[in-house]
Amino acid sequence: MLLLTCPHCGDRDEIEFHYGGEAHVAYPEKTAELNDAEWAHYLFYRSNPKGEYAERWLHSGGCRKWFNALRDTATHEFLAFYPAGEKRPELDGGNEAAHTMGETK
Repeated sequence: MLLLTCPHCGDRDEIEFHYGGEAHVAYPEKTAELNDAEWAHYLFYRSNPKGEYAERWLHSGGCRKWFNALRDTATHEFLAFYPAGEKRPELDGGNEAAHTMGETK
């Protein structure tokens, strides 16, 4: 079982959490003006890198708050946890180029 660290509640078992997809994907401002291809790109296209990846998680079995986590997709190791709305932390040796698609800074 994985152990995740909620920034609001501390360490908890993975069963208390729900995955929410890639973090830092900005919602389009004028959705009514998007064509089908642009809307599909927002909904379905994600960076999917091998290595460091920013994800959204919901602590559904606890405080019910969203937060972000950096996880290595090759090893499944969690590298950092931080509250939703905060800037992604820079880690030593991170591959910034691998996770820029759809991300806002």
